[in-house]
Amino acid sequence: MTAGRTSRRSNERRPSFCTRCKIGLPNWIENPKALNRTGRLLRGAVREFTAERDMHMKPKGKRILIGLVAVAFAVVSTSAFAQDPLPSWREGPARNAIMSFVQRVTTPGGAEYVPPAERIAVFDNDGTLWGEQPMYVQLLFAIDRVKALVPKHPEWKRQEPFASVLRGDYGAALEGGEKAILQLVMATHAGMTTEEFEQAVSAWIAAARHPKTGRLYTDMVYQPMLELLACLRANGFKTFIVSGGGVEFMRPWAERVYGIPPEQVIGSSIKTKYEMRGGKPVLVRMPEIDFIDDKAGKPVGIHKFIGRRPIAAFGNSDGDLQMLQWTAAGAGPRFMLLVHHTDAGREWAYDRKSHVGRLDEALDEAAARGWTVVDMKKDWKVVYPSGK
Repeated sequence: MTAGRTSRRSNERRPSFCTRCKIGLPNWIENPKALNRTGRLLRGAVREFTAERDMHMKPKGKRILIGLVAVAFAVVSTSAFAQDPLPSWREGPARNAIMSFVQRVTTPGGAEYVPPAERIAVFDNDGTLWGEQPMYVQLLFAIDRVKALVPKHPEWKRQEPFASVLRGDYGAALEGGEKAILQLVMATHAGMTTEEFEQAVSAWIAAARHPKTGRLYTDMVYQPMLELLACLRANGFKTFIVSGGGVEFMRPWAERVYGIPPEQVIGSSIKTKYEMRGGKPVLVRMPEIDFIDDKAGKPVGIHKFIGRRPIAAFGNSDGDLQMLQWTAAGAGPRFMLLVHHTDAGREWAYDRKSHVGRLDEALDEAAARGWTVVDMKKDWKVVYPSGK
């Protein structure tokens, strides 16, 4: 490809073109003053495509190149010239590490370049993308479901952990640990069709509010992480949620809130079975655990449902440790990040001794391995989206 030349008879700059096929290219591809970093990457991609000087393009090849240029121009004209992809992040080691990694793996011809198909990034949800204190949001949903369903289950008034929930003594209800939580979830999440459950989740998430902040739970997502998700996708990454929460609890709202479609949400699940009801096929949720997507289950879920090892993983607790370890163990460039909750004023401060989102072993391993740790108080200008 030859650079556009300035004519002696005119100050107008002629468009660049492929010397073999005479396909005109917009001047911005060769005009570095009009480009930011993303524009330069697109220019590099076009050059890579046409680097074979001795290849005579067939009509199909010409159409592909024209399409590439059109897409590149559309991307640059809409988002590539954004001055700051992470405006809610303060300058510092965490932000710099993110931007450096993205630049390295997306620079064509660079030593650490990663093809777009392999740019997989996985995110925990609770405590990483939205708040998780004083207890997990899905557990609060289950508690509200117990209260709503008690007329159909009067025996719950005498049975634990339901009796304590109905008295408002949540501490006593959860003294049974994971067993008690599973009891609550199984009793309130099963026995209905998948469509009925989705409707129940959607209605609850649209109205329920956090007991401390008074916000909708979907307004308690972290603005800096929303920007990070958008930045990665703008640079060719495919973003997945990999959470210990219920997959069917997250899917009804994840795309609207995070821009992550249902098929890119991985979570814990209960068994379902196919039935005909009233002549209509339905999937019925059963009171049996199918898969727990937490701790060692996260790498298993990634392998089972994604089929590629991620090159970037984001979490906030020991429940995410194995996911970060699995990601770090792959070949080539890797990026691991932990969100450390240090902001008692704007959110909560907790780590090693917390009953929710405990960050202990993973924090030590991050220090030993050089993983990026975000100090929420120091690294984030804001926590939640403004105006909400």
